[in-house]
Amino acid sequence: MAGTGWRPALARSVVLRHDRVRQAELLVLPERVVVLSGRAADVLRLCDGHRQVGEIVDALAARFPGAPVAEEVPRFLDRVREEGWLR
Repeated sequence: MAGTGWRPALARSVVLRHDRVRQAELLVLPERVVVLSGRAADVLRLCDGHRQVGEIVDALAARFPGAPVAEEVPRFLDRVREEGWLR
């Protein structure tokens, strides 16, 4: 599980971008594009290398009251880090 002291940031080779043609949020990686679904882009935009995981969870909980962000966001961040998209 994501450590509380971890300050996630996109990997240097990863860019978060909005595609106006598809009306979708994308992660642009070397030789690959990932179309994000749901609120994934909202989470990743907060991964600036300054906020700790708990601060990201708090910000999202304030923005989306009642959503299970405390459980889902750390798991999502762990999965994205395993893919190599976060450092």
